[in-house]
Amino acid sequence: MERSLRGARVATYVYFVLCGTLMGAWVVHIPAVEERVGISHPTLGGLLVLLGAGAFAGMQVAGPLTDHLGARVVVPVGGVLCGATLVLPGLARDPWTLAGSLLVFGFCNGCLDVSMNAHAVHVEKAYGRPVMSGFHATFSVGGVLAALVAAAATSAGLHPAATLAAVGAVGIVIALASARALMPAPSVAESGDSEAETQAPPAAARRGTAGRVWLLAVLALMVMLCEGAANDWSALHLKDVLGARAGTAAFAYGTFAAAMTTGRVLADRFVARFGSMAILRHGAATAAVGITLVALGPWTWTAFVGWALFGLGLSGCVPQLFSAAGHADPVAAGANVSRVAGFGYVGMLAGPAVIGWLTHLVALNQAFVLLTLLCVTTAVGARVLRTESDRTPRSEMAGVGH
Repeated sequence: MERSLRGARVATYVYFVLCGTLMGAWVVHIPAVEERVGISHPTLGGLLVLLGAGAFAGMQVAGPLTDHLGARVVVPVGGVLCGATLVLPGLARDPWTLAGSLLVFGFCNGCLDVSMNAHAVHVEKAYGRPVMSGFHATFSVGGVLAALVAAAATSAGLHPAATLAAVGAVGIVIALASARALMPAPSVAESGDSEAETQAPPAAARRGTAGRVWLLAVLALMVMLCEGAANDWSALHLKDVLGARAGTAAFAYGTFAAAMTTGRVLADRFVARFGSMAILRHGAATAAVGITLVALGPWTWTAFVGWALFGLGLSGCVPQLFSAAGHADPVAAGANVSRVAGFGYVGMLAGPAVIGWLTHLVALNQAFVLLTLLCVTTAVGARVLRTESDRTPRSEMAGVGH
């Protein structure tokens, strides 16, 4: 049993890396595809909305399917479909074919994203200690791998479609090879942890769980809106507001991303000791301090410190929200994760646009005050994660499942 559980955890890491690599492979080829299709930046921005719409739809479909069929079926299918459709944007010759390819690829990516997160919830439950943040850290590793592959392919003069096809083909093989190690769907009996849970009135329990999940979804939207804003505006802030050189400004996002990855690598240990509510509350508060320093700091070094604190603070927030959604009702983990992830994805896409709209009214650094408010609201709303296990330190759990 212990060996199979370790295998399931390793397989989950593999799928998170795979998802990050496949999405990263598309992201790093965006400039080349934009030039090939011959579209402007505003047109590309509109087409990227279709990618998000497809992902949102895929999440809503894959969540319930994962609950009914099990992650062992849905996760590898999502990985295969995501790998197979990765090449489509590279083959697009006009805006219409690019739009269709992004919609399809986004749908398949959403299927993989939600199903692997639902499986991660089951793995975490079986381990009896927090492991979700570590999975999300490996997603970032996939993005780094994609950047390295793209750099090598570009240096070798490969066509974007050829690179995307090769990465997708390798992804298909990995998705199929890792499928057998995934956990089977949990039975209803395994999902009930206590006599109190099984005796709870079904209708009242469902209403309470549904309300809690929607609160988690709103928090995810706010947190991922902040993350999306950092992705697109961190470098521009240093360049346009503080007058940094382009090379120096590029390190702003690198600082944010590195801090976020580091935080996710370490977060599980702190969750085990202090509880998920504490991580969300103090993480969001730290992020609020960081982005406020970015907004008000007049020097480049204050901006770097601010972006680092912002990334570090946000790093543990999303994994805790996804984990809480999945554990709210393990029998419906996929559906609940799909709601939270779907709202979060909307926030991720909306973040850059919202900040961009605000820049028509105020300066860019002043627009970041909105992110401060969202982080403070998240810190206040962290109480939604409060459970019996959060009332006392959870260091006792840290020794389980090694």
